[in-house]
Amino acid sequence: MIEPKEFARRRRQLMRMAGNDAIVIVAAAPERVRNNDAHYPYRQDSDFHYLSGFAEPDAVLVLVPGRAASETILFCRERDRERERWDGPRAGTEGAIAAHGMDDAFPIDDIDDILPGLIEGRTRVYYHFGRDTEFDLKLIGWVNRVRALVRQGAKPPHEFVALSHLLHDLRLYKSRGELRLMRKAAKIAAGAHVRAMRAARPGMNEHEVEAEFLHAFRSNDAVPSYEPIVGGGANGCVLHYRANNAPLRDGDLLLIDAGAEYQCYASDITRTFPVNGRFSPEQRSLYDIVLAAQLAGIDEVRAGRTFDAYHDAAVRTITRGLIKLGLLEGSVERNLREHTYRKFYMHKTGHWLGLDVHDVGDYRIDGEFRVLEPGMVVTVEPGIYIAPDQKGVPARFRGIGIRIEDDVVVTDGDPEVISAGAPKDPDAIEALMARQ
Repeated sequence: MIEPKEFARRRRQLMRMAGNDAIVIVAAAPERVRNNDAHYPYRQDSDFHYLSGFAEPDAVLVLVPGRAASETILFCRERDRERERWDGPRAGTEGAIAAHGMDDAFPIDDIDDILPGLIEGRTRVYYHFGRDTEFDLKLIGWVNRVRALVRQGAKPPHEFVALSHLLHDLRLYKSRGELRLMRKAAKIAAGAHVRAMRAARPGMNEHEVEAEFLHAFRSNDAVPSYEPIVGGGANGCVLHYRANNAPLRDGDLLLIDAGAEYQCYASDITRTFPVNGRFSPEQRSLYDIVLAAQLAGIDEVRAGRTFDAYHDAAVRTITRGLIKLGLLEGSVERNLREHTYRKFYMHKTGHWLGLDVHDVGDYRIDGEFRVLEPGMVVTVEPGIYIAPDQKGVPARFRGIGIRIEDDVVVTDGDPEVISAGAPKDPDAIEALMARQ
């Protein structure tokens, strides 16, 4: 759990970056209707959570650097005995101050009367335009109310700045508290992958294996951090496969890409294993290439290396392996130069990880790949995908899709693989599945 003092530290740091002539406005995620009067499960906006830890909808966080009376203000729902009987308890304005460390709090219904006065006199407004059109229009209306009073001496802001320029760079570096939660999320997800390996067998359906993940996640107070991919056989070659409803056949591989979200922090793990518990020679030969590529990539996740270094290491290893199997021809350098490996490996080797599965943060600075620094967290996820109709490939390799993915923390020393609880060594996988 992130302590209130850490949320306060984040707000102070953001305000120092914004400057005393700015105002920062962050809206909570709106509730979304799934159908008729049923809502999707509510999940707070990641930026709003990062700065407040406040889990309710209908709230707006306002940071006013240098304001003598109060710098951090939360507009939120008031306590309401009748509504709380239906929807559960609310923090209210008192809880916003007592439990969440705000300097001041006001009812959300009063925002039209109060926020224009907070905007007045500020030079810049930091805000996420484009996320919520309805709130965008409200903000423009509040600014226009200030502009309408210029002849009376009001000073409206003259610049709108994307909040992501400041905030998302802060989120890229994980604190000790954040890393504890991410290790927990990874541990839960790794345990779920072990559970799936033990449960899977020919004749089951993909959705039955998916159910093992949902049970493991909810049993540990977690939820899926994204829609799980559970693809048997050729379905594993579909990068964003979502149906999860096909039978599992004897002799097929099962690719599972599934992560847990714990207290808003995500994990992202992929494992590929044989449904019957034994790799065929062709499956094993391809699997060994992907595993070698992943290990080579992980070894490059070090402070001082550039973000693309681990992708390059994985691509080189995959290319070399495919040449040895006869699936590519020519030298390693020529295949790398001509990108021939993309017939079998068409995506990048990883991404930032944090409050979002594909977490925020620039990958390039001034056109150059960013240098990795301690506290950053990435995924490392190379793969090989040979479609069932792939031309020029021996039939015994067709329909095989393999991806291996782990979550890796950049440290001052060796990379820390926080998802190591899910076995990926092929002998270890076979031994685990033999004990079903």
